[in-house]
Amino acid sequence: MAFHVEGLVAIVVFYLAILAVGIWAAWKTKNTGSEGDRSEAIIIGGRDIGLLVGGFTMTATWVGGGYINGTAEAVYVPGYGLAWAQAPIGYSLSLVLGGLFFAKPMRSKGYVTMLDPFQQLYGKRMGGLLFIPALMGEMFWAAAIFSALGATISVIIDINVNISVIISALIATMYTLVGGLYSVAYTDVVQLFCIFLGLWISVPFAMSHPAVTDIGLTAVHQVHQAPWLGSINSLDIYTWLDNFLLLTLGGIPWQAYFQRVLSSSSATYAQVLSFLAAFGCLVMALPAVLIGAIGASTAWNETEYGVPDPMTKKEADMILPIVLQYLCPVYISFFGLGAVSAAVMSSADSSILSASSMFARNIYQLSFRQNASDREIVWVMRITVFLFGASATAMALLASSVYGLWYLSSDLVYIIIFPQLLCVLFIKGTNTYGAIAGYLFGLVLRITGGEPYLYLQPLIYYPGCYPDENNIYIQRFPFKTLAMLTSFFTNIIVSYLAKYLFESGTLPPKLDFLDAVVARYSREHMDKATLVKSDNIVLNELAPVNPRHSLTLSSTFTNKEAFNYVDSSPELSNTEDN
Repeated sequence: MAFHVEGLVAIVVFYLAILAVGIWAAWKTKNTGSEGDRSEAIIIGGRDIGLLVGGFTMTATWVGGGYINGTAEAVYVPGYGLAWAQAPIGYSLSLVLGGLFFAKPMRSKGYVTMLDPFQQLYGKRMGGLLFIPALMGEMFWAAAIFSALGATISVIIDINVNISVIISALIATMYTLVGGLYSVAYTDVVQLFCIFLGLWISVPFAMSHPAVTDIGLTAVHQVHQAPWLGSINSLDIYTWLDNFLLLTLGGIPWQAYFQRVLSSSSATYAQVLSFLAAFGCLVMALPAVLIGAIGASTAWNETEYGVPDPMTKKEADMILPIVLQYLCPVYISFFGLGAVSAAVMSSADSSILSASSMFARNIYQLSFRQNASDREIVWVMRITVFLFGASATAMALLASSVYGLWYLSSDLVYIIIFPQLLCVLFIKGTNTYGAIAGYLFGLVLRITGGEPYLYLQPLIYYPGCYPDENNIYIQRFPFKTLAMLTSFFTNIIVSYLAKYLFESGTLPPKLDFLDAVVARYSREHMDKATLVKSDNIVLNELAPVNPRHSLTLSSTFTNKEAFNYVDSSPELSNTEDN
């Protein structure tokens, strides 16, 4: 393959434009808000992200390299097709459900990160445990899409894959490091525009290639392969439902989503942003679906790609860049490459910022350095942005099963964090004992179900399981959803059981070693008073207040807006560990 100087120049210009926008947004951040709110400006943009920018950045966070590449691949693969392209509908429904049920309570209480309500209700140690699957999900997701970017660039431009990944990661890390959410949000606007323009420009050229059969005909008739509309085998219905629920419900408890929700200027705006992003995800999936259909409608032996076809060569996951390279003019394929690069950076920067925000806020500040200055938190965030960006890049270059690790970690987000989020927001009376039990039960059921991508054999063989070509057993039973429901109900049952045993005197108070039921006024409750900002409340104001409200107020994580929703806050009187 020839080295394309024009393509390299186009990518360089695109990257420089993105970097310029990111630096401008960083300057805007520096001149926004007081010096004492610098860390909050980096994490949630000073809570003044408008509808237009917010809608773009929330959409761009979901429409990543994995989203458009994966959608095109699902449509292209024979026997699967559009019926198995679940991401567009699944993520759109996820955003709708997030807007209807989760955005308002999270934003109205003035939280700063997704983990705040967990630490508020269950204590800092439980927050640390939940940080693990959240971090794994963000890091492995960033690594997976960096890896996909390197492979995409290698298809269209003959340059070293490692160099392309490193440069892309450096650009995304650099503007995220200096500007935080403002840089991520404003670059997302540019990146989403590039994705839309680049893919839609490519579609008509690819569709008009002489080797491409009418996609309307190949949708329902077998020409070069099975129809691209696809079908769902009766034996695979439960697998399809399990994966769909994972996308729909498991797409909610991500810091990348709640970072946008919490950056909104009001709870209503947070809901509207979710609905706008749901619509945006559907619109942005259309060109990827068409490119997958074009790939399924192409006689590849009549193109420069030759034989065998991408499916036989096991390059189905690269069908989008292959279509751009071999069915479009050279200059058009460069537009498509810019779209893929933009999609990758728009998701990678969000994941890196999300991980660093949770670490700096919930691990470093709330667990270890409660009196840390705002400047100290800012520097911790900058250091962790660099470290997490470097780690994701290293995994993309070195790990052979990045996608397998991401699949497993995203399952953990669905199985562990989602039921915990339901309990902390909507189920009164849950406590740390139930949270830990639910966490462990969900984790054990997921791990024992096996993971083909990591060549992990299951320890529990559910009905309908069968071996693949590597003799790794595949589960047809919806065991992921079973694990999620088990985690949810275990949390509730153990919480109420612990509360009954302690309050009835069956267990002595000294056994309440997590201070979750008996020790209403534990030392941690008083420590939490230091987390309240000085312009909201001071320590001597806690005394005359009703005890339940006292704990609610002293556990408030951010600004005065949270006080307007005291009555809807979770009950904190029976929680927290030492």
